Amino acid sequence: MIEVILKQEIRRLGGKGEVVRVSDGYARNYLIPKELAMPATAANKGQIAQMKAAADREAATLKGDAEKLAVILKDLVITITERAGEGDQLFGSVTSRDIAAELEKLGYAVDRHKIVIHSPIRMVGDHEVTVHLHRDIDVPLKIRVLAEGREEGAEAAAESEEAVAETEGSEDEE
Repeated sequence: MIEVILKQEIRRLGGKGEVVRVSDGYARNYLIPKELAMPATAANKGQIAQMKAAADREAATLKGDAEKLAVILKDLVITITERAGEGDQLFGSVTSRDIAAELEKLGYAVDRHKIVIHSPIRMVGDHEVTVHLHRDIDVPLKIRVLAEGREEGAEAAAESEEAVAETEGSEDEE
């Protein structure tokens, strides 16, 4: 076992600036060559305080950005059109890459690895996924999957449902 100082957060291992004990091979063959960690020598241990202060400043900035994005994403509905057969079964499935691409088109940069799909999306309809924006911030995201060639009917149905809801809302106000 060898002690290393992590240069960035590694899932299930630790956060940036932490000193952790890992196996020699894991450190030599993976962490150090990929510059995810550095050996915990006496000289490097002196840099820990500086690294932790920088990590805290960066984490505060990232958390603030993630909170702003979370407010926007929680009310957002992503519409994805895919080829589907009879019975609304998709040919394939909707992946985190598809969702990230749709978010990118809307102007929101979200890494596809941060999108957690709980069960494969293989049917036309409404689904929900989780976007892991920060260590403490998970946001549910609504996904509407439409069948290619039939999206006009689905959009018209959704618009008519919204119109009915608005009509009912205005009747309540009177």
